[in-house]
Amino acid sequence: MPKLRTLYVCQQCGYQSIKWAGRCPSCGMWNTLVEELAEPPASSGPASLEDAQPTLLTAVSLGDTAHLRTGLGEFDRVLGGGIVSGSVTLVGGEPGIGKSTLLLSVAGALAALGHTVLYVSGEESLHQTKLRATRLGLGASAIHLLAQTQLEAVIEAIKQLKPQAVIVDSIQVIETSALSSSPGSIGQVRACAHELVRLVKESRSALFLVGHVTKEGFLAGPKVLEHLVDTVLYFEGEPTSGFRVLRSTKNRFGATYELGVFHMTMEGLVEVPNPSELFLSDRTDAVPGCMVTVSLEGSRPLLVEVQALTSPCGMGLPRRRTTGLDFNRLSMLLAVLERRVGLHQLTQQDVFVSSLGGVRLLEPAADLGIGIAIASSLKERPTNRRDVAIGEVGLTGEVRPVANIAQRIHEAKRVGFQRCLVAAQRGGVSSPEGIEVIPVHHVREAVDRALE
Repeated sequence: MPKLRTLYVCQQCGYQSIKWAGRCPSCGMWNTLVEELAEPPASSGPASLEDAQPTLLTAVSLGDTAHLRTGLGEFDRVLGGGIVSGSVTLVGGEPGIGKSTLLLSVAGALAALGHTVLYVSGEESLHQTKLRATRLGLGASAIHLLAQTQLEAVIEAIKQLKPQAVIVDSIQVIETSALSSSPGSIGQVRACAHELVRLVKESRSALFLVGHVTKEGFLAGPKVLEHLVDTVLYFEGEPTSGFRVLRSTKNRFGATYELGVFHMTMEGLVEVPNPSELFLSDRTDAVPGCMVTVSLEGSRPLLVEVQALTSPCGMGLPRRRTTGLDFNRLSMLLAVLERRVGLHQLTQQDVFVSSLGGVRLLEPAADLGIGIAIASSLKERPTNRRDVAIGEVGLTGEVRPVANIAQRIHEAKRVGFQRCLVAAQRGGVSSPEGIEVIPVHHVREAVDRALE
């Protein structure tokens, strides 16, 4: 009998060590090394060489590669047009954000179209899942339910039912008897995910895995889990807001960082087909510190209002707070406004910047709008409610062009804006009828034009 030995395994990155440490040497996280039994390598016979022969690319048959549409337009948009047979999708999000509600709605939509769907619930009983489905109006749906945490039982159910879609909620509670470690450990998550992925690739079923997130907002479990799957989705939203955002961070079948917006109601999730109007305020009067920018989320242009507030800090260091924005990006913009625009008062001001609705603005195209909003609040001069600003700001204060500027301008025109401040380009920027395009070279020039 082989001698059992223990290893300390990091629950964040999977790093293994023969001794415990307070901080993982690989990922730098604290208190993540957990003692586990080292599993002896499984003995295996000679591997089959049937699939080891190379195949010409032209000889590979694509078969039926059409996307399977669920009928939920926002969900299909994020996936790239629908569900691909044999694909594996990982859905992460904070506890209580609505991951189970979203996927149960997807299961109901697929079942209504006549597709066979297996919903594996490892965290809720059949009674609890039925209550949730009834609340969503899916009580009579032909969804096959399985309350199970054993991997072997789940695999057997998939082989017998042969569903078009399988939903596992969640991968962290599924365990295999082949390993002695506890459910949710690095080894269990990796082994269970690998077996499920292998099975659905062979059977051409679409697999959805619900994943937990850490307190830092990252997907829990080994990083290899994100490499195994075809698509990684994050379901986000402010806890106090009824709006939810589904964002893709990896997609082998569509655009990355595509965005879908939903509204959480008592009856479940409702699609928001025109989110640009959602992230704009309904104010009718001009207020200092507000500016609208256009962010491109995947292939969708999204108009978002940025609000800034500056206030004298008095004694001590000035505070900088952001909601929905990158803090490091804000620090850079404040330095540019102080040194390149001459707003030296910012060194003695508390600065608070937020995106309306809590939507995350990740791309640099929002720089110009954020800078104008801060300058407007500091000077107590309102901007024009029909202006938008699009552009990246460099360290010298120059305004740089961004990608897909024509698409962003057309979206601003569609919503009803009349002026658009953009970076000056060689050859100029085309100005569609109904909106005035104002090219600017420097952030100082943009601030002057916006506050004139």
